[in-house]
Amino acid sequence: MPTSILDAIEDPSRAAPADMVCPSCGSAHVAQVLGDNGGVSYVCTACGHSWS
Repeated sequence: MPTSILDAIEDPSRAAPADMVCPSCGSAHVAQVLGDNGGVSYVCTACGHSWS
């Protein structure tokens, strides 16, 4: 389990789909993370915006 968002980015099994972009800033630097309810969420490593 990653200890930080940077660890999640470096783990290819947690990568977001290649065509995903941040809805806030448009960056393609998106990481897939587990949400509080066990679902999948995404976070932009460029601006910090998160969504599910």
